[in-house]
Amino acid sequence: MITASSTSSSSSWLTAKRLRAHATILALCLWSLYLWNMATPGLRDRNGNLKGTDFLHLYTLGSIAAAHRGADLYDMNAQAALAAERVPEAAGIRYLPLYPPQVSIFFAPLAHLSYGWALILWWGWSAVVYGICCYSVWRACPNLRDYAGTVVLLAVAFPACYHLIAWGQTSAAALACFTLMFFLLRDRREFLAGLVLGCLIFKPQLGLAAGIVFVSIGVWKTVLGAAVSAAAQLSVGVLYYGLEPLRQWVRMLRNVQAVLPLLEPKLYQTHSLRTFWSMLVPWLGVSFGLYVLSAAVVLGLTIACWKRGGAVALRYSTLLLVSVLVAPHLTVYDLVILAPAFILLADWLVGQPPTASTRQLGTLLYLVYMLPLLGFLTRWTHVQLSVVAMAATVFLLWRLARVGSSSVSSVSTS
Repeated sequence: MITASSTSSSSSWLTAKRLRAHATILALCLWSLYLWNMATPGLRDRNGNLKGTDFLHLYTLGSIAAAHRGADLYDMNAQAALAAERVPEAAGIRYLPLYPPQVSIFFAPLAHLSYGWALILWWGWSAVVYGICCYSVWRACPNLRDYAGTVVLLAVAFPACYHLIAWGQTSAAALACFTLMFFLLRDRREFLAGLVLGCLIFKPQLGLAAGIVFVSIGVWKTVLGAAVSAAAQLSVGVLYYGLEPLRQWVRMLRNVQAVLPLLEPKLYQTHSLRTFWSMLVPWLGVSFGLYVLSAAVVLGLTIACWKRGGAVALRYSTLLLVSVLVAPHLTVYDLVILAPAFILLADWLVGQPPTASTRQLGTLLYLVYMLPLLGFLTRWTHVQLSVVAMAATVFLLWRLARVGSSSVSSVSTS
């Protein structure tokens, strides 16, 4: 997860040694504070929050599945009562149910354990999946073989990884999908890549950009695979609960705009174009129009990158960044899906001669990595700088892809 071309250019301000120092300091600060906050008896941390935070919702969904109570999957009151029954310390906590029905079945085995043991297993699973994904992408990057220690430090210090664990969220599964899809697309196994893409139906907002891009460039095997996979996954829920919970889920998605304040109580923890404009512009219609327009622009740049071909690191990293930007709802823990982009682009940068563009890309990647830490400032500035950095990175990757394709064309012509 080296974020600058500085490893090969002594003139760059961001050297590998400096990156290691920054990562070490950041990792020590984040994880020591987190461990101190968790080091309390019982299930409440020092701030009075339930340990695992969002895992309570997943644990409750698993309890519903274990009891075969499909009618309660989208009943907030019933879920709050069940959560308080299973975990007395969770009394009064409510979650907006937006996961599709089949997700609850996955968590049913954990619901047979106490909340504490289930949370420990979930933390462990998330950490292992994150580690495997980062390691797998690093292994595919020959230019980073000499920087294993730096990659490990940056992976551990990645703020999104910290939030993934702190929130007890499902984003590690999304990261696994994007990581596996990269290898399948690299090997031109397009239908299998589509099957993996369709697995993101449990977090459909993360697969929106990829779906639009692949339809636009006509990768129909991938599109077909995604449709088959998504339908198969939803069918599991139908077979287990019947059709009604699926209908309720679709109705929840249609009406989600009316309950957005419940879904996003702290907008400064979100990092997408939709919330960027909603924090900056107070008029709903105008902010949504700006979201659609800016999403169309970054999607257009991504589609252009894929149509031109060129380095897979540039194309796939652009897709990951746009998946974050275009997502209608994206909280800080979902930024973990950017981990492969940092590693792939670092590998590409190390292999390039130092230029103004590569130094700019290294600096932008550093900002994309670090700026989520300053998201709380958005409460006063109303400008989510991480979104600005990601959009600028997409533009620069598009420009680099254009230059690369022009160079290839001129060589082939000569």
